[in-house]
Amino acid sequence: MILPQNANSNSFLSTGVAGLDDVLRGGLTRDRLFLIEGSPGAGKTTLALQFLMEGARQGEPVLYITLSETSVELQAVAQAHGWSLEGISIHEVLPSESILNPDEQYSIFAPSDVEMGTTTKEILSVVERLKPTRVVLDSLSELQLLASNPLVYRRQVLAFKQFFASRACTTLFLDDRTASDGDLQVRSIAHGVISLERMATDYGGTRRRLEIIKYRGIAFREGLHDYKIQYGGLLVFPRLIAAETRESLVPVQFSSGIAELDQMLGGGIEEGSSTLIAGPPGVGKSTLAAQFIDSCLKRGLQSSLFLFEESTSNLLNRADSLGFSLRAGVQDGRMNVHQIDPAQLTPGEFVHLVCRAADAGAKVVVIDSLNGFMQSMPNEKLLAIHMHELLTYLGQRGVVTILIGVQQGMLGSNMSTSMDATYLSDNVLLLRYFESQGEVQQALSVFKKRGSAHERTIRRMTISSQGVHIGPVLKQFHGILTGVPKLTAPIGTGSQ
Repeated sequence: MILPQNANSNSFLSTGVAGLDDVLRGGLTRDRLFLIEGSPGAGKTTLALQFLMEGARQGEPVLYITLSETSVELQAVAQAHGWSLEGISIHEVLPSESILNPDEQYSIFAPSDVEMGTTTKEILSVVERLKPTRVVLDSLSELQLLASNPLVYRRQVLAFKQFFASRACTTLFLDDRTASDGDLQVRSIAHGVISLERMATDYGGTRRRLEIIKYRGIAFREGLHDYKIQYGGLLVFPRLIAAETRESLVPVQFSSGIAELDQMLGGGIEEGSSTLIAGPPGVGKSTLAAQFIDSCLKRGLQSSLFLFEESTSNLLNRADSLGFSLRAGVQDGRMNVHQIDPAQLTPGEFVHLVCRAADAGAKVVVIDSLNGFMQSMPNEKLLAIHMHELLTYLGQRGVVTILIGVQQGMLGSNMSTSMDATYLSDNVLLLRYFESQGEVQQALSVFKKRGSAHERTIRRMTISSQGVHIGPVLKQFHGILTGVPKLTAPIGTGSQ
């Protein structure tokens, strides 16, 4: 039965994948033909099943037409994800075993011509019988192999497009790109094209990215978007565009909980700003960041910590020894600790995790460390751009973001980090070792602060079982940043 095709381009069907619906700005336009293309293993079948299951949940008649996999294989895919395919009609259009018999071979007509006609008739028949609103055809490469030439193939796809549209069907054609390389026949015919890409990495898990090649009449999210296949199906992480969430904030200062440190910072750190704490290994960067989290928790606010190097248990044990309340914050749910496994996370997934923490109400977010962030994603070339978008987004949410930067070397002023994050950060706190009275001591200075005026002094910092202590200005020393300062005045109370 021929039905009027939906003429409203703003009437969408959900794909069953929330992140993909976000990328598509709402989902798939009803009664249109879409092409899902990707190499084997990219997740086309998984996405197609999620699309049909979403329709079945809505009470729609849905149909999966398979020209390659059997229904048993599709059921196995569903079971691997914990799904039930109840409500989904699966129709196999597979070659008969008789083609293996030499006596059954065609001698007058080309086998492809006979099989194409039989296949087409069977597809049309099942659609007319079931009258589905969602259809998946898997896969186009089988149809392309049956077509005697590119013209026949294109005309066949066009005919299918008109047929499904006249039956008020939203149709997904799957293409595994195995029949030919670079074929653009169906891309030009389809209303929208979603490309799934599977990439091997030098170390760690496989990386997957998707791109919307075309989508007529829709201002979709352009660019590459990370996704992964996990238990439960595809999980898409839309590329963060911070400009979409711009808003003006009234600057409010956030106290560190240490009066002397707030004095150095001109009153505190502005909410919505990012702060880089840089220094050599072991100088107290993570401890100073934990001080801000402790201050946040004591005010009854939420915080999130992302660890790339230190384990969660080590962090909490160290916090306990310093008198911080981090463990209590974890127990009552006001603090979330995410321990990141190296080489198992894509930039898109990491950005998604941090943004979700901010959207859930985190006032302080700590990323420890930038070096671990870079080392965990060795194949990514544009990590600085990802970080810039992330910091902008967090700033617009009024989040106090603290980044830890580990510098190479122990003493001296010519130390550097593997990522120049100073231009990304609104504030920079610099920690240094220096030698004095036969002891290696620690110094703290505020090198940069955009939100307000700040002290340009260098103060001694000590860490004890009572936490972090900021001492007086080290006026009697010259050259502290070199690591081997010169004494310019007698040592008195100012050196303590």
